[in-house]
Amino acid sequence: MTLETVCGITSTLPENDKPEIAFAGKSNVGKSSLINALMNRKSLARISATPGKTQTINFYNINREIYLVDLPGYGYAKVSEKEKEAWGKMIERYLHKSTMLKAVFLLIDIRHDPSKNDKMMYDWILHQGYEPVIIATKLDKLKKSQVAKQLKAIRTGLGLVSGTTVIPFSAKTKQGRDEIWEYAESRLFESVDKEE
Repeated sequence: MTLETVCGITSTLPENDKPEIAFAGKSNVGKSSLINALMNRKSLARISATPGKTQTINFYNINREIYLVDLPGYGYAKVSEKEKEAWGKMIERYLHKSTMLKAVFLLIDIRHDPSKNDKMMYDWILHQGYEPVIIATKLDKLKKSQVAKQLKAIRTGLGLVSGTTVIPFSAKTKQGRDEIWEYAESRLFESVDKEE
């Protein structure tokens, strides 16, 4: 697995010939930790103590078979409105223009009700024609007895379309990792079947 392409605000998006799986979520929701857990790597996707550090779209090439695409975190307070808008446009351009994007995962911190930005991002991904799968991160930081209540709060807070997949996930225990891969692979093979 290699970090192959990094796209900034003015970069041209790569024309990849392999399927792409994208990850969206607000700053510090655990996107880098998730990508590292999916790949069983400690530090390929840089984990930052400073939220809002990922200001680019990062394309990770996995065994020359698929790309995991890390989208910039949103909703970070210390970033100017102008910068936020630029990131928003960058994400929108990617969702709109990528011809190889097969699935979008939206990460939500299971400990908190979805924020206004989370709801906006969910609606926006739907609007671009994708049905995002929700990954409820930081599962290990929640008591087992609270999980069902918080998953319900996520469904309600985002106003999830009926049948939307929600996967509780912990980067620490790796719970949810296999389900995420299974879903991603089902989307990849589904698109291959359609093309044949």
